[in-house]
Amino acid sequence: MVSQKVGGWAFILGVVIAIIAGLAATFVAMYSGYVLLVLVILGLIVGFLNIKDKQVVNFLIAAITLMAVGTANLVSINLAIPLLGSLIMSIIQNIAAFVAPAALVVALKEVYNIAKE
Repeated sequence: MVSQKVGGWAFILGVVIAIIAGLAATFVAMYSGYVLLVLVILGLIVGFLNIKDKQVVNFLIAAITLMAVGTANLVSINLAIPLLGSLIMSIIQNIAAFVAPAALVVALKEVYNIAKE
């Protein structure tokens, strides 16, 4: 019960930090390494505590999609909408940095479960 609450709060906090850091990217640029570290730690917590066996496939598909969008070349958005495009790019990249460690943990747990059988 406690782990579900911690995992839930870690998810909410990770998304909020990713959005705020994306919106304030120019103001928190000197702290971007710390922000990424916090996002990675929260992603690991989410991966360990939140994703149950029946949610693995859906989570990994969503994570792959988010990371693909996060690593895509979004320069065209930035060129089309100069200020808003860079904010969107920064938010998406932060969310991808948050989701990647969770996806790694879930994928490794699933590989272990498959190998165990």
